[in-house]
Amino acid sequence: MGDPRKIRRKYEKPSHPWQKERIEEEKALSEEYGLHNKKEIWRMETILRKFKDQVKSLASRTDEQSKLEEKQLVSRLISLGLMKHGDPLDVVLGLTQKDIFDRRLQTILVKKGMARSMKQARQFITHGHIIVDKKKITFPSHIVSLKEQALIEFIPTSSLSREDHPERMIKEVSKEKHEKKKGEKKEEVAPLVFSEEEIKALEEKGAIEKKARADAEAAAKEHESAKKEAHHDKKKEHK
Repeated sequence: MGDPRKIRRKYEKPSHPWQKERIEEEKALSEEYGLHNKKEIWRMETILRKFKDQVKSLASRTDEQSKLEEKQLVSRLISLGLMKHGDPLDVVLGLTQKDIFDRRLQTILVKKGMARSMKQARQFITHGHIIVDKKKITFPSHIVSLKEQALIEFIPTSSLSREDHPERMIKEVSKEKHEKKKGEKKEEVAPLVFSEEEIKALEEKGAIEKKARADAEAAAKEHESAKKEAHHDKKKEHK
């Protein structure tokens, strides 16, 4: 069978571990895109860096092979939504980390309204509820092409495939409706106004009813205690 294949890491670590600006940027990205660890950031950076390095390499070549590679690169970048038809290849050099993070499956789920948050989108993917072009994808960092974006759906056998599932996205009311609703004044109900004599009468009536209830409770307790004593005396006579 031979030795098992060595799994090589698909990212490059930063040149220096302690750089304040880079650490703050990575922290902001992790919070915004619901990332699990910094390896995911480094993986996306490596992918973007490879695209940029390839563009720089092609800029210094004029042979037939370079033209073929440029055509293939442009076709791939257009399919991933990182550039448009007619854009010069130099556009790739201006791409940022957010451009590549916006094409991750986890981000696309939230944008399509299939998940309420990045954390929930990650959970749906890792738990195997999502298929892309009829294929189950279980890693949130999957780069989604424009063609695949329309083919993202829940697995039919999953309970999440039902639109009335409680974990599915609840559509929020639009801002216009919310502002309109907020602007509407509620009808004020005028409080009841009583005269002093009516208030005194109500208080007296309440006091009388309270006393009557207390007397009834006391009488019930006396009756119950008398009943218990009679039962106890009857037991003694029987013995």
